Amino acid sequence: MTRTVLSIVGARPNFMKIGPVLDGLRQHGFQAPLLHTGQHYDEAMNDRIFQDLRLPIPDINLEVGSASHAVQTAEIMRRFEPVLDQINPNAILVVGDVNSTVACALVAAKKGIAVIHVEAGLRSWDRSMPEEINRVLTDQISNFLFTTEASGRDNLLREGIADDNIHFVGNVMIDTLLSNLDRAVSASDLIGHASGYALTTLHRPSNVDEPAVLTRLTDCLCRMTESLPVVFPIHPRSRARLEAFGLLERVERAGIILLPPQGYLQMIGLVKGAKLVVTDSGGLQEETTALGIPCLTVRCNTERPITIEQGTNTLVGTDPTTIMSHFSEIMRGGKVGRIPPLWDGKAGQRIGAILAARL
Repeated sequence: MTRTVLSIVGARPNFMKIGPVLDGLRQHGFQAPLLHTGQHYDEAMNDRIFQDLRLPIPDINLEVGSASHAVQTAEIMRRFEPVLDQINPNAILVVGDVNSTVACALVAAKKGIAVIHVEAGLRSWDRSMPEEINRVLTDQISNFLFTTEASGRDNLLREGIADDNIHFVGNVMIDTLLSNLDRAVSASDLIGHASGYALTTLHRPSNVDEPAVLTRLTDCLCRMTESLPVVFPIHPRSRARLEAFGLLERVERAGIILLPPQGYLQMIGLVKGAKLVVTDSGGLQEETTALGIPCLTVRCNTERPITIEQGTNTLVGTDPTTIMSHFSEIMRGGKVGRIPPLWDGKAGQRIGAILAARL
């Protein structure tokens, strides 16, 4: 009997994780149609990422577009329900913590369809983050919870999830990274430097929407240019904030190399060649740990503690003294980490095998 798992993506972080999952499902005999909610709807950027990752064109696109959290979540649910009725899969599979994740999981759970959550159990313990709400709610209504690190299981058990439903499989984000490293665009082709620079990304509202915080972070980046080049692929929204707060001219005057948003292969090429990364991105915390690149995370919490406990990541908040102290330490030698268990490029295969045995 053919079994069908409908996999769902909605935003860029999902795109970079779904390929290994689709491969694992298909290797174990599942039909695995792909649905894109359209939560991130830039057609050119979507096409570029799907090409870079060699992902199939989605079988279905809900084309929901942008809106407030409530409106977008509701619209995804409204458009997803008739598709679910039409396909009637054995299960749906959601990844990560975006609005599409919780919206589709809610619809499936209410219709009695099994929910599979990949990257379950991650917690920042910061309920002011919309992603944290999405993670907690999705885990509570999932039937199969696939974790990337040991803390995920501990968190889920504490929240009353049955142990039999929790499966430690590793990190599909690292599957994607390792399978594409040989295709990464060399940093020298992008900036003229093959290595030895600092790479930074900033996008979280808590960092870019507050003038005082963004000023402090900008000051640190400018000071870093005294020691090595700083490369900043900048999101249009972050650029707009720099302009609005009168900081863009200072950044340019300091010689920070500003790039437009990069494709996946370009970005992993930049990470691979960096001496260190300064970021507020969850995915970059994982990728730098897998590649052994020191990472300074300008946040006060992280839902990926393994990157700190075993990897190369350090939480530094937004205090300039703390940031520059850890920057100086990296310049003297850096934090040496190790690759966490099961971050070996085979998480997607494990997911497929478990579902083949239990679904």
